[in-house]
Amino acid sequence: MVRADRDLWTRTVGWLKVLLPLGALVILSLTFLLARNINPEDAIPYAEVDVEERLREPRMTAPVYSGTTDDGASLRVTGDEARPEDPATGQGATGRTVFGTLETPDGARTDLAARMAEMDLSQQSVLFSGDVLLRHAQGYSVQSDEMVARLDRTDVRSLGPVVAEGPPGQITADEMVLTQDASRPDGYVLVFNGSVKLIYQPER
Repeated sequence: MVRADRDLWTRTVGWLKVLLPLGALVILSLTFLLARNINPEDAIPYAEVDVEERLREPRMTAPVYSGTTDDGASLRVTGDEARPEDPATGQGATGRTVFGTLETPDGARTDLAARMAEMDLSQQSVLFSGDVLLRHAQGYSVQSDEMVARLDRTDVRSLGPVVAEGPPGQITADEMVLTQDASRPDGYVLVFNGSVKLIYQPER
């Protein structure tokens, strides 16, 4: 009985030595046959187009600029996308859907939003353009076509007429400037210049 069991075991092992390699060969053959209809090169043109476009027009998604002015204010500028003006020198960049935050040492915060912005490191400035909106901590909202902010000092000014809403009411002016107070260097002022008109709206 033991000999019969041993013979059966021997035959079973012998068959398995033949059947298992054959099974593996069949599985490999089926894998290659089924994969024959898949062309891996079909996805390559899309990758090549994206790479070529990136090489032609290098860009950065979700860029962030952070810096501190000479008077101690912190400036942060973010955007959806930025493209270098001169990739060789890296001296400037253009961004779209841009947001800026200026926090002065006196604790006041100013927020900026614009469709576009151009950063010029050689001139130490950022030009915001396209429906520019400035919100100041004192309760003022100022709209203009263009505003420029300095990177080396606290100085934000419009490059054209502005329309503002604030605690006194609606203000129109030829220019708006946010800068250090000349009479009080530790203070900051928001000033409207040139043909200033105020429509007084008392609080109700």
